[in-house]
Amino acid sequence: MENVIRLAPPLNDEIVATLKAGDRVLISGTIYTGRDAAHKRLVELLDRGEKLPIPIRGEIIFFVGPTPPPPGRAIGAAGPTTSYRMDPYSPRLLAEGLKGMIGKGARNQEVREAICRYKGVYFAAVGGCGALLSQRIKEAEVVAYDDLGPEAIRRLRVEDFPVVVVNDIYGGDLYEIGVSRYRKS
Repeated sequence: MENVIRLAPPLNDEIVATLKAGDRVLISGTIYTGRDAAHKRLVELLDRGEKLPIPIRGEIIFFVGPTPPPPGRAIGAAGPTTSYRMDPYSPRLLAEGLKGMIGKGARNQEVREAICRYKGVYFAAVGGCGALLSQRIKEAEVVAYDDLGPEAIRRLRVEDFPVVVVNDIYGGDLYEIGVSRYRKS
Protein backbone atom coordinates (compact mmCIF):
# COMPACT_ATOMS: atom_id res chain seq x y z
CA MET A 1 0.00 0.00 0.00
CA GLU A 2 1.58 3.29 -1.05
CA ASN A 3 1.05 6.68 0.58
CA VAL A 4 0.41 5.08 3.94
CA ILE A 5 1.71 6.49 7.21
CA ARG A 6 2.93 3.98 9.77
CA LEU A 7 2.47 4.85 13.45
CA ALA A 8 3.56 3.18 16.67
CA PRO A 9 2.03 4.56 19.88
CA PRO A 10 2.59 6.33 22.13
CA LEU A 11 2.09 9.45 20.02
CA ASN A 12 3.31 12.98 20.72
CA ASP A 13 2.47 16.47 19.47
CA GLU A 14 5.08 16.32 16.70
CA ILE A 15 3.75 13.04 15.29
CA VAL A 16 0.13 14.18 15.48
CA ALA A 17 1.04 17.44 13.71
CA THR A 18 2.11 15.43 10.64
CA LEU A 19 -1.35 13.88 10.22
CA LYS A 20 -4.00 15.41 7.97
CA ALA A 21 -7.64 14.52 7.34
CA GLY A 22 -7.71 11.84 4.66
CA ASP A 23 -4.33 10.28 5.50
CA ARG A 24 -4.31 6.49 5.46
CA VAL A 25 -2.54 5.06 8.51
CA LEU A 26 -1.38 1.65 9.72
CA ILE A 27 -0.94 1.40 13.50
CA SER A 28 1.36 -1.16 15.10
CA GLY A 29 1.94 -1.48 18.83
CA THR A 30 -0.22 -1.09 21.91
CA ILE A 31 -3.64 0.57 21.89
CA TYR A 32 -6.51 0.40 24.38
CA THR A 33 -10.22 -0.24 24.01
CA GLY A 34 -13.06 1.63 25.63
CA ARG A 35 -16.67 2.48 25.02
CA ASP A 36 -19.06 4.86 26.75
CA ALA A 37 -19.42 2.97 30.05
CA ALA A 38 -15.63 2.77 30.48
CA HIS A 39 -15.17 6.39 29.38
CA LYS A 40 -17.72 7.50 31.98
CA ARG A 41 -15.78 5.68 34.70
CA LEU A 42 -12.47 7.17 33.56
CA VAL A 43 -13.84 10.72 33.69
CA GLU A 44 -15.43 10.07 37.10
CA LEU A 45 -11.99 8.99 38.39
CA LEU A 46 -10.44 12.18 37.01
CA ASP A 47 -13.21 14.26 38.60
CA ARG A 48 -12.34 12.70 41.97
CA GLY A 49 -8.61 13.27 41.41
CA GLU A 50 -7.91 9.54 41.33
CA LYS A 51 -5.42 7.63 39.20
CA LEU A 52 -6.61 6.06 35.95
CA PRO A 53 -6.29 2.27 35.53
CA ILE A 54 -4.48 2.71 32.19
CA PRO A 55 -1.88 5.13 30.90
CA ILE A 56 -3.54 7.90 28.90
CA ARG A 57 -0.77 10.32 27.87
CA GLY A 58 0.16 9.67 24.25
CA GLU A 59 -2.17 6.70 23.91
CA ILE A 60 -4.88 5.68 21.44
CA ILE A 61 -8.30 4.37 22.49
CA PHE A 62 -10.27 2.18 20.06
CA PHE A 63 -14.03 2.48 20.59
CA VAL A 64 -14.97 -1.20 20.40
CA GLY A 65 -16.82 -3.93 22.27
CA PRO A 66 -15.35 -7.09 20.74
CA THR A 67 -17.05 -10.46 20.56
CA PRO A 68 -15.52 -13.45 22.40
CA PRO A 69 -12.45 -14.89 20.67
CA PRO A 70 -12.82 -18.04 18.62
CA PRO A 71 -10.31 -20.84 19.34
CA GLY A 72 -6.78 -19.83 18.48
CA ARG A 73 -7.52 -16.11 18.12
CA ALA A 74 -6.70 -13.19 20.42
CA ILE A 75 -10.11 -11.58 19.99
CA GLY A 76 -13.42 -11.97 18.20
CA ALA A 77 -14.92 -9.53 15.74
CA ALA A 78 -13.75 -6.01 16.62
CA GLY A 79 -15.65 -3.42 14.62
CA PRO A 80 -15.66 0.23 15.63
CA THR A 81 -18.44 1.69 17.77
CA THR A 82 -20.25 4.87 16.74
CA SER A 83 -18.08 7.57 18.24
CA TYR A 84 -20.65 10.19 19.22
CA ARG A 85 -21.37 8.06 22.30
CA MET A 86 -17.91 9.03 23.60
CA ASP A 87 -18.32 12.74 22.77
CA PRO A 88 -19.27 13.75 26.35
CA TYR A 89 -15.98 12.29 27.65
CA SER A 90 -13.41 12.75 24.89
CA PRO A 91 -12.52 16.43 25.52
CA ARG A 92 -11.61 15.65 29.12
CA LEU A 93 -9.43 12.69 28.14
CA LEU A 94 -7.74 14.73 25.41
CA ALA A 95 -6.97 17.40 28.03
CA GLU A 96 -5.29 14.66 30.09
CA GLY A 97 -3.01 13.71 27.19
CA LEU A 98 -4.96 11.18 25.12
CA LYS A 99 -3.65 11.55 21.56
CA GLY A 100 -5.78 9.27 19.40
CA MET A 101 -9.26 7.84 19.13
CA ILE A 102 -10.52 5.20 16.69
CA GLY A 103 -14.21 4.82 15.91
CA LYS A 104 -16.76 5.45 13.21
CA GLY A 105 -18.95 8.44 12.42
CA ALA A 106 -18.65 12.17 12.95
CA ARG A 107 -17.64 13.89 16.18
CA ASN A 108 -19.37 16.93 17.68
CA GLN A 109 -17.95 20.45 17.57
CA GLU A 110 -16.66 20.32 21.16
CA VAL A 111 -14.61 17.20 20.42
CA ARG A 112 -13.28 18.68 17.17
CA GLU A 113 -12.20 21.83 19.03
CA ALA A 114 -10.54 19.72 21.76
CA ILE A 115 -8.65 17.76 19.07
CA CYS A 116 -7.23 21.06 17.80
CA ARG A 117 -6.56 22.53 21.26
CA TYR A 118 -4.87 19.46 22.77
CA LYS A 119 -3.25 18.18 19.57
CA GLY A 120 -5.11 14.92 19.17
CA VAL A 121 -6.39 12.95 16.20
CA TYR A 122 -9.56 11.04 15.42
CA PHE A 123 -9.22 8.02 13.17
CA ALA A 124 -12.01 6.02 11.55
CA ALA A 125 -11.94 2.27 11.08
CA VAL A 126 -14.32 0.77 8.57
CA GLY A 127 -17.60 -0.29 10.17
CA GLY A 128 -18.91 -3.73 9.22
CA CYS A 129 -15.41 -5.18 8.96
CA GLY A 130 -14.98 -6.36 12.55
CA ALA A 131 -13.91 -9.87 11.56
CA LEU A 132 -11.26 -8.52 9.21
CA LEU A 133 -10.05 -5.89 11.69
CA SER A 134 -9.68 -8.56 14.38
CA GLN A 135 -7.04 -10.27 12.23
CA ARG A 136 -4.80 -7.23 12.88
CA ILE A 137 -5.13 -7.71 16.66
CA LYS A 138 -2.42 -10.10 17.83
CA GLU A 139 -2.98 -9.93 21.61
CA ALA A 140 -5.84 -8.79 23.82
CA GLU A 141 -5.94 -8.57 27.61
CA VAL A 142 -8.59 -7.09 29.91
CA VAL A 143 -6.84 -4.49 32.05
CA ALA A 144 -9.77 -2.66 33.69
CA TYR A 145 -13.51 -2.91 34.35
CA ASP A 146 -13.87 -6.64 33.71
CA ASP A 147 -17.45 -6.32 34.99
CA LEU A 148 -18.34 -4.49 31.76
CA GLY A 149 -17.87 -7.67 29.71
CA PRO A 150 -17.27 -6.76 26.06
CA GLU A 151 -16.99 -3.10 27.09
CA ALA A 152 -14.13 -3.75 29.54
CA ILE A 153 -10.92 -1.88 28.82
CA ARG A 154 -8.47 -4.09 26.95
CA ARG A 155 -4.86 -3.60 26.04
CA LEU A 156 -4.40 -4.68 22.44
CA ARG A 157 -1.26 -5.37 20.48
CA VAL A 158 -2.00 -4.55 16.86
CA GLU A 159 -0.02 -4.96 13.64
CA ASP A 160 -0.77 -2.78 10.63
CA PHE A 161 -4.21 -1.86 11.96
CA PRO A 162 -5.81 0.17 9.13
CA VAL A 163 -7.43 3.52 9.86
CA VAL A 164 -7.94 6.86 8.14
CA VAL A 165 -7.55 10.31 9.71
CA VAL A 166 -10.95 12.00 10.00
CA ASN A 167 -10.21 14.96 12.31
CA ASP A 168 -6.79 16.58 12.54
CA ILE A 169 -5.32 19.40 14.63
CA TYR A 170 -5.87 21.88 11.80
CA GLY A 171 -9.65 21.56 11.88
CA GLY A 172 -9.76 19.19 8.92
CA ASP A 173 -12.78 16.89 8.81
CA LEU A 174 -12.76 14.08 6.24
CA TYR A 175 -16.54 13.75 6.33
CA GLU A 176 -16.97 17.41 5.39
CA ILE A 177 -14.19 17.20 2.77
CA GLY A 178 -15.82 14.14 1.21
CA VAL A 179 -19.25 15.75 0.99
CA SER A 180 -17.87 18.96 -0.52
CA ARG A 181 -15.91 17.03 -3.17
CA TYR A 182 -19.00 15.26 -4.42
CA ARG A 183 -21.60 17.98 -3.98
CA LYS A 184 -23.12 19.03 -7.28
CA SER A 185 -22.64 22.69 -8.14
